[in-house]
Amino acid sequence: MAKISQVSSKYIVHSVIEVEGIVDKPDVIGAIFGQTEGLLGADLELRELQRSGRIGRIEVNLETKSGKTNGSILIPSSLDKAETSIIAAALEVIQKIGPCTAKIKVQNIEDVRVSKRKFVIERAKDLLKAMMDNVIPDSQELADEVAYSVRVMEIQEYGIDRLPAGPSIDESDEIIIVEGRADVLNMLKHGFKNVIAVNGTSVPNSIVDLCKKKTSTLFVDGDRGGDLIIKEITGMAEIDYVTKAPDGKEVEEITKKEIHKALRGRIAVEQAKLDIKENNGNTESEKPKIQSEQRPRFSSPKRFEQTRRPEQTRRSEPSKTVKISVEEKKAFKDMLEDLIGTRGAYVLDTKLNILGKVPITELQTTIKSLKSGVHAIVFDGSIDRDLARTAERTAVKYIVAMDSKIKPDDTRITILTSSDL
Repeated sequence: MAKISQVSSKYIVHSVIEVEGIVDKPDVIGAIFGQTEGLLGADLELRELQRSGRIGRIEVNLETKSGKTNGSILIPSSLDKAETSIIAAALEVIQKIGPCTAKIKVQNIEDVRVSKRKFVIERAKDLLKAMMDNVIPDSQELADEVAYSVRVMEIQEYGIDRLPAGPSIDESDEIIIVEGRADVLNMLKHGFKNVIAVNGTSVPNSIVDLCKKKTSTLFVDGDRGGDLIIKEITGMAEIDYVTKAPDGKEVEEITKKEIHKALRGRIAVEQAKLDIKENNGNTESEKPKIQSEQRPRFSSPKRFEQTRRPEQTRRSEPSKTVKISVEEKKAFKDMLEDLIGTRGAYVLDTKLNILGKVPITELQTTIKSLKSGVHAIVFDGSIDRDLARTAERTAVKYIVAMDSKIKPDDTRITILTSSDL
């Protein structure tokens, strides 16, 4: 008698059986064939369907416990949906198996093709993922891999210090000095082959010798660490130019456009030293912030006169009569006291109301954006010519600060310092 397996069937009828007694598998199978015989007609006779291969091997699983038999029946079918449903319903007419009362309940009819389809989809996902990860890299991955291999091949070790460097470090009349190996790789990626790294803050002898023979540009990260590198290297080697990456970025991560822009904007080493010195001076002036709770309020100008340099004292002395009311003077003095150590600025209207407080680094930008309505500016810093010109264009009347780098006669604006208050 021909039989088909579950693998080649389209549907599987899942049913459960409960028997009030003890029976075996042959008893259940015999009852299924015997009690459905002649019930559904010649076309749906189970024996004929199994002989022709349209019904598969009937699987019966039984478990006997406490004198009762429970189990499950699986019938694979390659009939259509309607015929399979009729066969499933016919199982429930069986009420006795041998001398024992029995009850068969069909739970569901499983579409084997759906299960196979789910398996195919999940397996296809796994295969595609494995293929994409390990077998077929896309064109960009191939290009990146080749480019990286070329860059790694181009990088070499220079001198007795074995410093990472580009292949053109000896032939080129100019060299670019960066901090580390990753910086050299990024520069090589964008076509700069006359690059060498110092590999730390100490200055290798190879760098010192190169700077004596070639025009050198020091290219550092746009952070405080970059300033330290500049201070260290410029003090030991004959650096000609200095440039920095954009603020907050490192040389190893910037783009080709940013590299070109930074190199075009390089400055002489003397100017870089002055800039660092000014920044250090600003940093020192910020130190009182740490002890803001204990700092005394100034009651007289002597405290500032002792700390300011003689030339700053002379500059801040006004040579023109300053007309200011007692109320304005007191308000300016109180605001200046509040700003000590904050590196901040107050923008005031004509009634001396505070329009806003901004960092002094953003003061000029703020004034330009307001364009009008600004009566006075009070800030914790030093008045310079650029700030005065910006304030003149915005019709500011007063600028109040700790000290001033310009003379009162150099501007139309009334300049007041801590000593004037």
